[in-house]
Amino acid sequence: MSKYKRNIGFVSTRFAGTDGVSLETKKWVQTLKFLGHQPFFFAGESDHPEDRTHLVPEAHFNHPEILSITSDLFDDYIRSSECSGKIQRLRFHLKKELYQFANKFDIEILIVENALALPMNVPLGLALSEFIAETSIPTIAHHHDFTWERRRYSMNAAQDYLSAAFPPLLPSIRHVVINSFAARQLALRTGASSTLVPNVMDFENPPSPQNEYSEDLREALGINPGQNFLLQPTRIVPRKRIELAIELTRRLDPDSALVITHTSGDEGSAYERYLHDYAKILHVQVVFGSRYVNHTRSTHVDGHKVYSLKDAYQRSDLVTYPSTIEGFGNAFLETIYYKRPIVISSYEIFKTDIKPKGFKVIGFDDFIEDDTVHQAREILQDPSRTEEITEHNYKIGKRHYSFRNLETQLAALILQCGV
Repeated sequence: MSKYKRNIGFVSTRFAGTDGVSLETKKWVQTLKFLGHQPFFFAGESDHPEDRTHLVPEAHFNHPEILSITSDLFDDYIRSSECSGKIQRLRFHLKKELYQFANKFDIEILIVENALALPMNVPLGLALSEFIAETSIPTIAHHHDFTWERRRYSMNAAQDYLSAAFPPLLPSIRHVVINSFAARQLALRTGASSTLVPNVMDFENPPSPQNEYSEDLREALGINPGQNFLLQPTRIVPRKRIELAIELTRRLDPDSALVITHTSGDEGSAYERYLHDYAKILHVQVVFGSRYVNHTRSTHVDGHKVYSLKDAYQRSDLVTYPSTIEGFGNAFLETIYYKRPIVISSYEIFKTDIKPKGFKVIGFDDFIEDDTVHQAREILQDPSRTEEITEHNYKIGKRHYSFRNLETQLAALILQCGV
């Protein structure tokens, strides 16, 4: 390669779907390609070009052996000898695959997407740590959320592994976090310094207008023409507090519907069953819309249309985002980008990193207050107010969270890698 253009290897458990890590990775890939670099991908699942991807099934957090290991490590304080042996065997296998990946694509820099932060695949984190230690390859460890931020990892039999690889402290690793709280906690807990690179959207290029493809989106989701369309554009996990979005839908108007775009993902289905029951108790129309909404438009295997997240945002009337914890808040930026009003809880990162920028939102703290409902109802009834607020928010988003900002930061990080 030339002095300034690099072959960059992205590594994670998966690069596919609508989860925050996969979506944000695509923005980094787009920006690095614009800067002239060549991206390649190592994962258990990927929707990137096959000729640039090295797929290893055991790298996926949903691989049967990995699920078994995760259960053994994080459901008790003691792990079995069998589990330890399985981890070491998979660690060696995955490290060998990493060497093949690096050699096949002449990788000069690694960018590890959350696989050295969240222990969803412990053998992969250990393999990466050893590979980086053995090769001293310049590495950007892009951390979206850490072990200590997830209650599900608080009880574990893996402290030795967590200390070694989540994250590892090695000279060739540059740590990148997405919020200031994570930067402080990383320094406090490990002594490691980090660079803050917030999530972004392509604010320099506004979204194209709605077109006829999505004209029947409401009908497909079972929403009547006169109903308020509330959108919950997140996965179905407890920290999203979707029950508050259901409550808001009920209190706004009996003729409102809530659409949840994603599935439960890697955290089980118990919470989804609870939401089904809760919606029935409150007599609220809740549409679990993951069969109809994905990152891009397509056709489902049974023949029905699949709409994009963009379609869902642009056809909605109001976005709900009542999370109690977020690493940053991709759904918030998407809402601003697609110019929709939002009801949002004041989670920690929103209060410290985002709100001070001057965004206009309908905010609340621990529960849905009467004033929250009143403000949301006013927005739904006043299109001119909606336009005023969303235009204001778009300008602030462009100023602070654009691709141009990301381009500057990534260019600096690549230069710091010094290869």
